[in-house]
Amino acid sequence: MAMEPPVEEGKEYDVEIDAQGSKGDGIAHVEGFVVFVPGTKLGEKIKVKITALKRTFAVAQKQQ
Repeated sequence: MAMEPPVEEGKEYDVEIDAQGSKGDGIAHVEGFVVFVPGTKLGEKIKVKITALKRTFAVAQKQQ
């Protein structure tokens, strides 16, 4: 049985960018779940909004 993702589309979360993707996107983790955040750098602590939710990862947008 698949685990429910710990994030929801449209909701905001406080995250730290803890990895960098091959295309340069920042990667954060929410309870171990991968969240890609374009336009961010390693070490940034930011608020993000989930814009797309897939089975194994989410995509988020940096909030001001």
